[in-house]
Amino acid sequence: MFKIYNNFIIPRKLKKSILLIGNFDGLHLGHQKVCNEAKKYKNKYKLKLGVLTFNPLPVMFFNNKMKNYRLTNDSQKFILLKKMGIDFVINKRFNLKFSKIKSEKFIKNIIVKKIDPKFIFVSNNFRYGNKRKGGVRELITESKKYRFNVIKPEPLRIKKKIVSSTSIRDLLKKGKIKKANKLLSRNWVIKGDVQRGKQLGKKLGFPTCNIDINNYILAKPGVYSIKVTIDESKEILNGIAYLGYRPTFEGKKLLLEVNLFGFNGNLYKKILNVYFFNFIRRDKKFKNKISLVTQMKKDLTKAKLDLKKKIIL
Repeated sequence: MFKIYNNFIIPRKLKKSILLIGNFDGLHLGHQKVCNEAKKYKNKYKLKLGVLTFNPLPVMFFNNKMKNYRLTNDSQKFILLKKMGIDFVINKRFNLKFSKIKSEKFIKNIIVKKIDPKFIFVSNNFRYGNKRKGGVRELITESKKYRFNVIKPEPLRIKKKIVSSTSIRDLLKKGKIKKANKLLSRNWVIKGDVQRGKQLGKKLGFPTCNIDINNYILAKPGVYSIKVTIDESKEILNGIAYLGYRPTFEGKKLLLEVNLFGFNGNLYKKILNVYFFNFIRRDKKFKNKISLVTQMKKDLTKAKLDLKKKIIL
């Protein structure tokens, strides 16, 4: 049974397991490759398979002004890990006290004494401990002392380029949503609460709902064709989304506005999963409302054509 722990106190039956350590933001094809390799060890040695990850991500903790960075939130990450065959997750709160633990003590007092894994899977750029002094070389040295095995899988490359969370973030920032989706092996999705807006879309004849984007990475501002599910419903609805600052109305706050085709219900306070399918056009300022509405009608036609095509969901 899949289990999530918020500390290092795990039952004895999960000791001597296989442990994957990392952020696993996005759970993209590269992460999936690592998980699949770890599952071979799981099946061969009949061991449990666990993940050690951190919240917030260390890079966001050390850069507290970095608000929009995540490809997936924690709940999405856990769902994906469960689907990928992970047995348990240790989701450790990353704070100042934890960041100051020396690399040697991190291995001895936490990894060995509390988790006691048989195998540890890490990436080439894995760093740990105070001031990131520990790395793969140090981990291998410690493994000989404490008798665990370090596995360092080769990163996944597509067209000679390493598949990484960073590369996917870069694609999203450029509006290359289709390429990002291929590396994720699914549609990139923002999960957020519907908030009360200014009803500008409704006044223009295109009623929209505003979605709280929280700490998700900011994709290229503009218009996207999307599919949406509401709360836990499995019904998939077609729609169009606008991500931007409303320059025509001198807006200053970034918004994600969603218009669902043929939907007339009340979505306020509902949780929407917004699956991004294709980038239609960049954000721009229009001379007046008439020009904006004319363009919105064209965007709508393009989105409907997009959504007739095959989608990864």
